[in-house]
Amino acid sequence: MAYSRGTSTNIIVGAAALFVADTTLTPGTMAAFVNGESYKETLADNAAYDNVGYTMNGLEMQFQPDFGEVQVDQILDVAKLYKQGMQVSVATAFAEATLENLLLALAGNNDDLTGTKSSSAGRILNLSAGDIGECPVERGIVAVGPGTGDCEDSAAVERVYIGYRALSIENVTVSAKRDEASMFEVSFRLLPEDTSGAYGKIIDRTHTVTS
Repeated sequence: MAYSRGTSTNIIVGAAALFVADTTLTPGTMAAFVNGESYKETLADNAAYDNVGYTMNGLEMQFQPDFGEVQVDQILDVAKLYKQGMQVSVATAFAEATLENLLLALAGNNDDLTGTKSSSAGRILNLSAGDIGECPVERGIVAVGPGTGDCEDSAAVERVYIGYRALSIENVTVSAKRDEASMFEVSFRLLPEDTSGAYGKIIDRTHTVTS
């Protein structure tokens, strides 16, 4: 193969649309891809997924392997490294400060959110302290962003990020400031799915542009 400086069409720039599922996901329970349709549209039409809307600072997926060391007398550095742990996390910020998004950021139960804004009592998010031994709320997350490809074909190319079990684990701040938008910074810890042992998957797909 002849030398090439690189392939500019493999450079990805752009934000992703983030969806949160009502429950955890597995390879068998993911919404199926539809020919001729972006996965954003597929998820938007599925009542089991909630679109968080605008986000800030993009989407960041971080892989944190943990390695153990074997030291020997004959060399000053370690002689061998072995993998002894792994963590995967996804971070973003919800720019739409709705109670629905705050519930997701707090990993709250759906029952904690009641009422409607049009009623006299209003839309209410109960800030529950929980009970001893209460199970943390896990949800699946899916992000659909731009993929690689020629500019004229980019509307038909997308990259899909899937996390089967996501748990919000970081502090969440709710603010009302004169010179700053109210948003919820959230960090999800991904856990491996039971059957496959996988955290999720990343898929590059091309769909036919519909007219």
